[in-house]
Amino acid sequence: MEKRELGKSGIKVNPIAFGGNVFGWTIDEKTSFELLDAFTDAGLDFIDTADVYSAWAPGNKGGESETIIGNWLKKSGKRDKVAIATKVGKPMGAGKKGLSKTYITQAVEDSLKRLKTDYIDLYQSHDDDKDTPLTETLSVYTALIKQGKVRAIGASNYTADRLAQALEISETTGLAAYQSLQPEYNLYDREGYEKALEGVCREYGLGVINYYSLASGFLTGKYRSLDDLSKSPRGQGVKRYLDDRGFRILKALDEVAAEYKSTPASVALAWNIAHPGITAPIASATSIKQLKSIIDATQLNLGADDIKLLNEASEY
Repeated sequence: MEKRELGKSGIKVNPIAFGGNVFGWTIDEKTSFELLDAFTDAGLDFIDTADVYSAWAPGNKGGESETIIGNWLKKSGKRDKVAIATKVGKPMGAGKKGLSKTYITQAVEDSLKRLKTDYIDLYQSHDDDKDTPLTETLSVYTALIKQGKVRAIGASNYTADRLAQALEISETTGLAAYQSLQPEYNLYDREGYEKALEGVCREYGLGVINYYSLASGFLTGKYRSLDDLSKSPRGQGVKRYLDDRGFRILKALDEVAAEYKSTPASVALAWNIAHPGITAPIASATSIKQLKSIIDATQLNLGADDIKLLNEASEY
């Protein structure tokens, strides 16, 4: 399992990231600790979260995921063994959102406190903030890097045009530059990334850590009919995948999984890992069994014929 560099940041990670959106939502702290221990015991080292995770769960206000990760870092003593990525910008309460200097300066301290660490490996703009000049956002990130509070910065949910604009500003001003992009990308949702964003990422040498890499669980093969949607809290998000193209993708995943004595989830992630320019797809798990499919993906080297089959089945 060879590590990959996040853009030109000097930060090298194994080719899969644990998605922290489940911490404090579909799994409690005890289960989160067990999964993080198993993930790192398998030699994996990249954890992605956000300040807003998991504000959507009843009784939550945001910060729950970072708090659980921070408690685990303190208990496990593994801070120097992992790269922590978190994000800023989504609404966190009255007046708490966006990418202004004032807000980021406060939000980063809140994240550091919850994570029980004095630095964040990758600090990401969770959403583009068109009300704040790009230079203001990049200037505050530059200051945080100089202060040692942040090692590198990344972007999420940016359009290709705005991402290119931010990268051009960094080139001409010498301000800190985004080293990574976090887009939606998986075997079903290919078009948005491949048609516009991929070219920008390749041109500027950005690392790509894509989310929804298993299409909200659809690519695990768990959801094959409308009746299956009640199987988990995320089920309703899968409905749009239940079409001819979706079933064609599942058939190809089943075929390749049988060939390797693997699972559709492992194959779908291995396809992602094999795609040029992808640094580490993000995947979350709520059980050791699910986590095994994620870990196994890093050991699965798909052949050219397998990738061709999956590409053709998922053509858009």
